[in-house]
Amino acid sequence: MKYYILALFIIGLDQVTKWIIVRTMNIHESIEVISGFFYITSHRNSGAAWGMLQGQMWLFYLVTAFVVGVIVYFMQQYKKGYPLLNIGFALILGGSIGNFIDRMMMQEVVDFLDFIIFNYNFPIFNVADIALTVGVTIVILLILYDEWNSKRKSENDQ
Repeated sequence: MKYYILALFIIGLDQVTKWIIVRTMNIHESIEVISGFFYITSHRNSGAAWGMLQGQMWLFYLVTAFVVGVIVYFMQQYKKGYPLLNIGFALILGGSIGNFIDRMMMQEVVDFLDFIIFNYNFPIFNVADIALTVGVTIVILLILYDEWNSKRKSENDQ
């Protein structure tokens, strides 16, 4: 249950931050936070990461429904004894639903975190994107660790 609460927290934080941006800033308006590095920029994205698949809402609806179903299934399968894995799943679930709400309500996603890293203007993102990225990273690292550990065990058994 606590992992679903984490997902709800991510959804809430994501939606509140997006609501603040929509209510207080014009699209493309930018506020300098750290000169040359970090800006709050009101941006809209009708695609996926880096603006891919612009306007393909039906695809995003299907993919999100599938991802949410798979994540809930795995959270139920691994609800005991795998806390870090479930944190990763909860972050994926919260991030997926956060962006899904935008797509359902506005047909686009509100992005606002704008970084320039080594003169590269990184694509603008939001709280849901952070949760998705961190969640997927946790799950991948745990899968890789499990594979490495299984291989090491089988080598030691021989």
